[in-house]
Amino acid sequence: MDTDQAKQTIRERVWALLEQERAVSLGVHGRIPAFFGAEAAADRLAELPVWRSARVVKAVPDKAQLPVRARALTEGKLVYMAVPKLAEALPFYLLDPVTLTVPPSEAASSKVAATVARKIGVDEMRPVDLIVCGSVAVNRHGVRLGKGAGYSDIEVALLQEAGLIGPSTTIVTTVHSLQVVDDELPETKHDFSVDLIVTPDEVVQCGPSRRPQRLYWDSLSQEKIEAIPVLAALAKNRSA
Repeated sequence: MDTDQAKQTIRERVWALLEQERAVSLGVHGRIPAFFGAEAAADRLAELPVWRSARVVKAVPDKAQLPVRARALTEGKLVYMAVPKLAEALPFYLLDPVTLTVPPSEAASSKVAATVARKIGVDEMRPVDLIVCGSVAVNRHGVRLGKGAGYSDIEVALLQEAGLIGPSTTIVTTVHSLQVVDDELPETKHDFSVDLIVTPDEVVQCGPSRRPQRLYWDSLSQEKIEAIPVLAALAKNRSA
């Protein structure tokens, strides 16, 4: 079994388990699970010093992390939220609590953010203190599996290349306890690890950190590059 097959086998197992144990609504396969208890996980994250000290947060647009994004905006943190599938030339929404025209709980929704937030590129972003990602599965060493599309890995690599994240930047994932697995999860060079896992019930410290130092173009298909405008532009510059 190759790495991609091994990852998908674990994803399928976790998706089935979450549905079986009624930890999610049905229809979770192929998605970052919007698990029951996401608000409690956000509350637990908000108790941590790394959260309290963070002023700039980069977050994924998945529903599971909606309570975290809303909490960040309510507490006055600047939030960069990735445009779903990085499908725009400017791939991040800028959510500034000072200038929001709708309540934080609404602005934190990817659908509402698309109507009220300005899109920006990496060149406009400030250094990031905390990255919040979603996962399908994660182990206590910090190895995570997303849904398989690779968007979060690309986002982290873009920020790394731009010098916007470094050793002091914490990466956290919020998940249901059933998503924390004992397996040795397969990794590739473009995968990043998480520093913290936060569930409704516990906080898991992981380590050591593993981050891609750049975009690994040999790991990206031509189809993926063409589907993500920021990658297509970078690829064009590389070949110029």
